[in-house]
Amino acid sequence: MAPHARHYRKGSTAVAVDGMPSFAFAFDIDGVLLRSSAPLPGASTALEYLHNNSIPFILLTNGGGKHESTRVAELSKKLGVPLTEENFVQSHTPFKQLVEGSETVESLKDKTILVTGGDGEKCRKVAEMYGFTNVVTPTDIMMAYPSIWPFSLAVDFTAVQGHRPLPTNVDHMNPSKSLKIDAVFVFNDPRDWALDLQIILDLLLSKGGVLGTVSEKNGDPTLPNNGWQQDGQPKLFFSNPDLFWATSHHMPRLGQGGFQASLRGIWDETTGGAVLERTVIGKPYPETYKYAERVLHKHRAQMLGGNGEVKKKISRLERVFMVGDNPESDIRGANEFESPHGTEWTSVLVKTGVYHDGRHPKYAPKVIVNDVLEAVKWALREEGWNGVVD
Repeated sequence: MAPHARHYRKGSTAVAVDGMPSFAFAFDIDGVLLRSSAPLPGASTALEYLHNNSIPFILLTNGGGKHESTRVAELSKKLGVPLTEENFVQSHTPFKQLVEGSETVESLKDKTILVTGGDGEKCRKVAEMYGFTNVVTPTDIMMAYPSIWPFSLAVDFTAVQGHRPLPTNVDHMNPSKSLKIDAVFVFNDPRDWALDLQIILDLLLSKGGVLGTVSEKNGDPTLPNNGWQQDGQPKLFFSNPDLFWATSHHMPRLGQGGFQASLRGIWDETTGGAVLERTVIGKPYPETYKYAERVLHKHRAQMLGGNGEVKKKISRLERVFMVGDNPESDIRGANEFESPHGTEWTSVLVKTGVYHDGRHPKYAPKVIVNDVLEAVKWALREEGWNGVVD
């Protein structure tokens, strides 16, 4: 491990204890470390330097669709740097908390949830690995109840793989014995927007989440929101709001935010402008940054505190450099986040993803640099860190 001296933050008298860095990094992945599935220039060098010098970092992405253990194994191999679940946060990682429930949501562990998005069965399997025990997908519903989607005849049912029998039949004539969905999770970018939009809309209009029913309260002007979503319909969760994301294509492509916008438009036309009640996490929302900061604090304590019986005293985390390519999510989130620990989040925008050089970003970063390696070098200079990143 390369030696390093005590360091300081510019404009501050705070000095790290025993040379421990009082700063850390949070990196987006797509458009920062990878472009499609290929590492971007300088990404491996930047992460390797931080790892070798015990400078903590986490990966904070609005991507997902695979379990964290699978993704970190893939990323470690591609980037040549050891990564673990302890310093990795995907868009849907905070959904783990809802297995046992939260202050506003009861435990969903044994409830029936609809999970959409991602390739094939991957998101269902992720949800089950999180601890959800009754997970249904739109394909399960279409295979058991083909009339729910008028174009199901165009589907080659012999080619549909990974579907499972429904836990309960769909029987709108006998609602008490029909399939009831307690929550809807959009884990990742949906692949069949039309089918997923139809099923989610049906559930939002239903009575108590029973598929095939319609609530009598819909449109009632005497009720809040004119009665829409006032009759025990399932709660709706989105894992990220990104309208666009960087892929191998030369122009950004529509993401989960596009799907969400489509649902809002359909909902608006259906209800005459009612509010679509939903929970959206992922960057730029503060709950995701708060969750990420907790993960970073825990990872930092494990990394710098030692593994022996006697733990080292850990200096206060003064600053986190958020390195991202998307002004609407990465930069906005870092700029607006108010850390409960008083940690300063500094936004750094790179030119290797969604943002194109020459444009004026809607949410201005602290600095704009060419790539992730330049971002790390800039941050280290800001912190007065001694050492050269080769």
